[in-house]
Amino acid sequence: MATIKFNNVGICAISACVPKTIVDNRTLVNILPEEEVLKTIENIGIKEKRFADSDVCSSDLCFKAAEQLLADNSIMRNSVDALIFLSQTPDYRQPATAPSLQYRLGLDKTTLSFDVNLACSGYVYGLSTAMAYASLQGINKVLLLVGETMSKTISSKDKVTFPLFGDAGSATLIQKSDVFKTSFFSLNSDGSEAGILNMPYGGYRNPSSIEGLSEKTDAEGNTRTGEHLCMDGMEVFNFGLREVPKDIKKILEYANMSIDAVDMILFHQANKFMTDFFAKKLKIVIDNIPYSLDKYGNTSCASIPLTIASELTDDKFSKRANVILSGFGAGLSWGTALLSLENCNISKVVEY
Repeated sequence: MATIKFNNVGICAISACVPKTIVDNRTLVNILPEEEVLKTIENIGIKEKRFADSDVCSSDLCFKAAEQLLADNSIMRNSVDALIFLSQTPDYRQPATAPSLQYRLGLDKTTLSFDVNLACSGYVYGLSTAMAYASLQGINKVLLLVGETMSKTISSKDKVTFPLFGDAGSATLIQKSDVFKTSFFSLNSDGSEAGILNMPYGGYRNPSSIEGLSEKTDAEGNTRTGEHLCMDGMEVFNFGLREVPKDIKKILEYANMSIDAVDMILFHQANKFMTDFFAKKLKIVIDNIPYSLDKYGNTSCASIPLTIASELTDDKFSKRANVILSGFGAGLSWGTALLSLENCNISKVVEY
């Protein structure tokens, strides 16, 4: 059972970056009947999202977020001991993207750098990894860069994925300090259902091929290639309903805390219908759940830090002592964290 506890390490700063290009979901009339567009927008809670230009990668968005974080917090670049880049849309299949970000950011050659490949649970997993490294002797500061360009993975003719996904990058600085309270993590996976959210071609199991690059239309009228993300929306909903509230209850029990003591829950921004359903099941006040998906859509692993940077820079969510982070998605993989954001400096979202 992967339940983990960390002491004297925590998040000291967060920033996020989104592309300038706005895609309005009212343009869905290209793939949906006009009468269904407003209903779809209302159900998923996504009015618009951001799409990166063709020459902009998730690493570029993370780089901009990192530059903002380092500047806003007067962080000396030679004080960063480790850099973790977490994404399913890296610059290349080989080599890893993290070392190039170490170079671009002007960090020392002694900086530990590596990539992690995870989807919507990635931020919670990435935080646990960063905190584990920051807990080690010889490492004090870890820069976690989490971002996706999901627009490059979806078909504009897919009624399931195209309304949902957008692009974003983020930077989170984790460090040792006595000011940080105990943080709790629960990390989980179930590969038996990997097929409900997958991209079947383009890897090494099914390499790029004429068949994989050919467009096909399914029974529901969604057109995509084998190198586009394919999602069974109802099965993803059932998975979330089955696992997410249960895991949140588990982490609260592990921390010996009641749901009433939680100041806010930061859900992965999957869609509002789903996460509102979770809130009702957990009996938590909707007002204690920040949302950014109306402006940015589902940005996969970047959605939690983007929501923090977007929604927590004012006094609306001023109580931040007991915060739950909940990530869930492809893999299948899900994770829950209970931690404090009281000592976290949050930069405003920047555009690129």
